[in-house]
Amino acid sequence: MDWFRAWEFFFRWLHVIAGITWIGHLYFFNFVNGPLQAVLDDPTKKLVNPQLMPRALWWFRWGAMITFIAGLILFTMNYMYAPGMGFGPTGNFQSAEGLTPKAIWILFGMLCATIMWFNVWFIIWPSQKALLTGQVTGDAAMPVRKKATFASKVNTYLSGPMLFGMLGANHFYGNATKGVVVAILVGAAAIWTAYFHAGKVGKLS
Repeated sequence: MDWFRAWEFFFRWLHVIAGITWIGHLYFFNFVNGPLQAVLDDPTKKLVNPQLMPRALWWFRWGAMITFIAGLILFTMNYMYAPGMGFGPTGNFQSAEGLTPKAIWILFGMLCATIMWFNVWFIIWPSQKALLTGQVTGDAAMPVRKKATFASKVNTYLSGPMLFGMLGANHFYGNATKGVVVAILVGAAAIWTAYFHAGKVGKLS
């Protein structure tokens, strides 16, 4: 049905553009802003961060939310709904042998993305909001900051395998379970490499 394909295209576009916004800010925080904050003195941080962080965190968290919602809609449209037949697992989701390779890939990607979304809205954003508004100060700020940093690093490491899962559903049709293991290893290695070089790149000297 033409209307179904039009809506599916719209939500796919929304999912991608919101995902770029979300993951782009995630990488900014971890690969750009992290090394920058490490070399700024306290007076400079007090001048820069109140202007920078609320804006960046707004795009970050709402990019995550829209990506998450659009992704659930896309999953329903492509795996749980057949035009003219109604709701229920479709051939994309399962066959006589069980879950299809496409379903394994997309469920793996969705699991990673859901953990990431949860971390953004229930750990990273509340922690950063408490720090930026002065609700948490002094010695109490350090564990809150560490919790937010840890959740952000978890999200960054999950982002590599997550993107394999999202793309693998339409590109790999063999043994999806083995493919997921490879995706985890390759994705994590790529993120580790980015972390390793983050403090060294971009220098003019």
